[in-house]
Parts: sequence; structure tokens; C-alpha cells
Amino acid sequence: MTEAAHPPEDLVRAVRAVGVSDERLLEAVRATPRAAFVPTGHQTHAYHDVPIPIGHAQVTTQPSLSAMMIEGLELDGDEHVLEIGTGLGFQTALLARLAADVVTIEMWPDIARQAQGNLARQGIRNVDLRVGDGSGGVPDRAPYDAIIVSAAFPEVPTPLAEQLRLGGRLVQPIGPGGRERVVSFLRTATGLERRRTLTPARFVRLRGQYGFPS
Repeated sequence: MTEAAHPPEDLVRAVRAVGVSDERLLEAVRATPRAAFVPTGHQTHAYHDVPIPIGHAQVTTQPSLSAMMIEGLELDGDEHVLEIGTGLGFQTALLARLAADVVTIEMWPDIARQAQGNLARQGIRNVDLRVGDGSGGVPDRAPYDAIIVSAAFPEVPTPLAEQLRLGGRLVQPIGPGGRERVVSFLRTATGLERRRTLTPARFVRLRGQYGFPS
């Protein structure tokens, strides 16, 4: 099937169906061709609201789930955002359309190279892509106005909480990996304040020095 058979508008409908109402976010989904961010051979499924395998036992985040998480960041357009887990760059591209700039970190070098190419081909230039241990964040670019974590851990890693500015928002799947609650947090003067649960979900584990053992 072609993009004409399953256009980006199919994803917009799927995102609306889970309750996402941020019009800027919906327009970003509409304007970002997911087919440009999936492996060769998977383009026929690009506009279905499903995760897609990308290697190393990893999958892309389901688009409607990405949208729920991004909406939880409450982006206005001028934020400095940190993304943990680049994947092939679709969520990164959405964030880049909605924020001033994005720092994103991916643990697998080959996946990061693919993401870098995908973003470049779409003309997205406000992204600083790093390869490394996302559980420790990217301290040299901190503080961040918003942080989104695309992997599960039972708590927010201390370095991520410390790299979030006062008043900043963080969204992360909280759980053991495979059975999570996606939770939004607010950074206050006394630390992270749990705001609300966005949705149940299933994520791969966050691995690294401040996550699960690699």
C-alpha cells in the first residue's frame, strides 16, 4: 500500500482517538512523514498506529503513544528539550517542530546514524543527536525545559531530575519494562512532583549506569 492509501491523516485520526487535542501537535503529526523514519520494507505500515521493529530488540514507539507523551510536556514552542531514546527519529522530528531545539541521545550507534540521516533528509536542523548512555542524560547541554524518556525504569534517574530546570516537565514510563504507567512530572524547589498518569503502556527497559544493567 502507498502513502496515498494510508496517508499521514490516518495517524492524526489515531492520535485524536486517544484524546490528544493539542492542535500544534496534531499539525506536526500531519506534517511529518513517518514513512521517512521507518526501516526499508516497513513503509507499508508507516501510517498504521503500531510500533515497528528497528533492530537490537528495539521498536519505534506507537505514534499515538508518542503523541500522548509529547502532549504531557505542554510545549509552547520555545523550549530546550532532552529526548532519551532517539530511535529512528520520528518522535525527535515531532519535538523539533514543537520546541526551539532538541538534544536527543541514542545508545545504539547504527540506529543513531540512521536517525541522523532521516532527520537531515527532512531538513530538520535544530537537533543535537548524541550516542551514549541516556540514563545519565546530556549534562553539558543542561538545564532543560522538558525531558521525555522513551524507555522504562521504576523511578526517574537522578541525573535526569537534576538536569531539568525549575518548573520544567518530564514524562517517563515508570515500571519494570513491559508493564508501565507513563507519568508526567513537574520540577519544583523540593524535587520532582508527580502530576498525573497519562496512560498504561509497554516499553523496553532503560539501560545504563542509572538504569537497568546493560
